[in-house]
Amino acid sequence: MAMAFFKASTIPTFIFLLLSSNLIRISETQTPPAPVTSLSYTFYQTTCPQLESIIQQNLRTVFSSDIGQAAGLLRLHFHDCFVQGCDGSVLLDGSASGPSEKDAPPNLSLRAQAFVIIENLRRLVHNACGRTVSCSDITALAARDAVVLSGGPNYSIPLGRRDGLTFATRNATLANLPPPFANTTTILGSLSQKGFTPTDVVALSGGHTIGIAHCTSFTDRLYPTRDPTMDQTFFNNLRTTCPTTNSTNTTFMDIRSPNVFDNRYYVDLMNRQGLFTSDQDLYTDSRTRTIVTNFAVNQTLFYQNFVSAMIKMGQLSVLTGTQGEIRSNCSRRNSNDLFMLPDIENDQDGKLASY
Repeated sequence: MAMAFFKASTIPTFIFLLLSSNLIRISETQTPPAPVTSLSYTFYQTTCPQLESIIQQNLRTVFSSDIGQAAGLLRLHFHDCFVQGCDGSVLLDGSASGPSEKDAPPNLSLRAQAFVIIENLRRLVHNACGRTVSCSDITALAARDAVVLSGGPNYSIPLGRRDGLTFATRNATLANLPPPFANTTTILGSLSQKGFTPTDVVALSGGHTIGIAHCTSFTDRLYPTRDPTMDQTFFNNLRTTCPTTNSTNTTFMDIRSPNVFDNRYYVDLMNRQGLFTSDQDLYTDSRTRTIVTNFAVNQTLFYQNFVSAMIKMGQLSVLTGTQGEIRSNCSRRNSNDLFMLPDIENDQDGKLASY
């Protein structure tokens, strides 16, 4: 599988910007933090005070050998929350009742390693604290640390989620995850039903500042002819990377700083170098164009709104209290594991699953 990397300096930039916020007046203030209702910032203060340090220390090691896994963990949290809420249902394997969420088309490109990392984190946490922390909370913390350890903002997230007992159907998954060829109207309509504003939508889209994409996600913009909203040189380079409509190659989402969580994604959009239709149309559409521009010239503003939107997203249809369960294995319900001790899990060979 080939991966392309374009140096930003090799692609003509017709927008001279982005070193000073004085170029464009920032008219949008920080979005107020999303209110926290059923979750708590101190939920594990007594039962697992070392929780966050365990996760962050482990992920620091993972990312030191493969920073690309950060984007995989961030995307996993997105796909979990948008479908059926942040209940860890995307982690479940299929059963006799049908295929799992992870088998639905939008989730087939989720990194397989992300699921392994989450399960390894669960083992570490449960061995240290007993079965007190849910897979859905671990997934949320891993996504936050993916942002932090990639150079993005550090922020606290409320915890106390419980794991769901069921996974969504294929149709429900398709209905709740807008495809990469969706335009701004489709995305705003879909996410407004979940309580997100246009500013939230543009901020969450900034998660595409890290990670890779498969050619098949955007070749409709390359073939049979160039999407007119795409920069010509960017198009030429992508045609080299994706020589056919069914190419299995990949390329970076953000050509300027692909492994750093920053605001360069929005600079890409202003230069017509967004990869997906769903990305580039945020700048083309008048309803979101100013938001894109504001984030492009003010990274702090982007960070503030991204954090607020992530906290809001992390509370979608959460299970709390006695709802759901705390899984002893993130890929299956506890009822399917009759021999798991309730608190401490011992590996037979004393080793975690391989990364």
